[in-house]
Amino acid sequence: MSEQHLPVVVIGAGPAGLAAAAHLVERGLEPLVLEAGPSAGTAVREWAHVRLFSTWAELVDPAAEKLLAPTGWTAPAGNTYPTGGGWVAAYLQPLADVLGDRVRFGARVTGVSRAGRDRVVDAGRDERPFTVHTLWTDGSEGGSEGGREERVLARAVIDASGTWSTPNPLGGDGLPALGERAAADRIVYRVPDLTDPAVRARYAGKRTAVVGSGASAFTTLALLADLAKDEPGTHAVWILRRGLTGSTFGGGEADQLPARGALGLRAKAAVEAGRASAVTGFRTEAVERRPEGGGLVLVGDDGRRLDPVDEVVVLTGLRPDLSFLGELRLGLDERLQAPLELAPLIDPNVHSCGTVYPHGVNELAHPEKDVYLVGMKSYGRAPTFLAMTGYEQVRSVAAALAGDREAAERVELTLPETGVCGGAGLFDEPGTSDEESDGGCCGAPTVLRIGGGPAASC
Repeated sequence: MSEQHLPVVVIGAGPAGLAAAAHLVERGLEPLVLEAGPSAGTAVREWAHVRLFSTWAELVDPAAEKLLAPTGWTAPAGNTYPTGGGWVAAYLQPLADVLGDRVRFGARVTGVSRAGRDRVVDAGRDERPFTVHTLWTDGSEGGSEGGREERVLARAVIDASGTWSTPNPLGGDGLPALGERAAADRIVYRVPDLTDPAVRARYAGKRTAVVGSGASAFTTLALLADLAKDEPGTHAVWILRRGLTGSTFGGGEADQLPARGALGLRAKAAVEAGRASAVTGFRTEAVERRPEGGGLVLVGDDGRRLDPVDEVVVLTGLRPDLSFLGELRLGLDERLQAPLELAPLIDPNVHSCGTVYPHGVNELAHPEKDVYLVGMKSYGRAPTFLAMTGYEQVRSVAAALAGDREAAERVELTLPETGVCGGAGLFDEPGTSDEESDGGCCGAPTVLRIGGGPAASC
């Protein structure tokens, strides 16, 4: 089969993957979406109880909306905020349905390479199609190891598999803390669903350590604070690797995504009301289980030992699974594991600003031609990804694969500010404070263009 007649394989049927398929269809290219789970938005379904801080107007891809329109589908009210479950039910699943057989479920990608070429061989590399090794499972959690294996040939590969399956561990050095695995029955890596009676009972009247400083941690602190109003003895211990500053709780009312700012304000209220206490500058080195149900003791790399807690919720970010891409020549930043051209724009070592320079095919390119990491996976270990960023990425990539370079490089997007700028996003810099920051790039949002247009400073 001519390579031009081969499909573009899209890995993952989440928001970015399904949007990529819609843009490819709009461009006259044939997508084949391979999803390891049993349905569209498998990862999103796992946080179905969490409300997004983006409105519906920012969560529906334009090409996807065009594809859905002939079915009678209408977009939900643009100024409302869905939960993850609502996003799936009202948009992601209908989009997968309209794509039909172009989306295959229970298809776990185990490897990607060039047909007949491992990563060492140069000769004729770019002319060879991709070979995507797939294990067909029953789509259940973990899949069936006895599934059918298959090779799928592709003209290009768009990896939109996200990072949800590989959360960062509790350990402050990026590795599991000593004892973390042994205490697995008391540690979770997701925002708990306190509307589930069994989950609610697990945390009611208990001391829970919440480790992390992002939106997921804010959400968990707010939920536990609400639980504490009804269940005496419920208390959250918020563990931060940084110190407490004015920006710890996010941008508040200065955040141009109001719901995101409100999350931080709710977390701040929980601390001020005494329903949560903060431990700062703490990087976990070990977890010790006390005998006879005495809880867990977290030990820091500075020797500090915290009072025992009953449960631990680890929300320290996510990382990409690159194991099945080992035979491809990827250009990834050594720190973030994000594409080399994109990494400086999102590096939390440099800034914590909400505005990211809008980017497309140029920033997402790799030494391996026609391979793209998009969506949350393109950010590697960096946080603060927005759905609208992923939609713009896949629009640009689809245009490039269709040969429309001008459209691929004409990237325009306005991203909302967090209201928090200046300073490194991972550690506090000595001798600086919020008052000393000049505000960085937190002015009015700007429509930015790739290819000669202005760029944000952070």
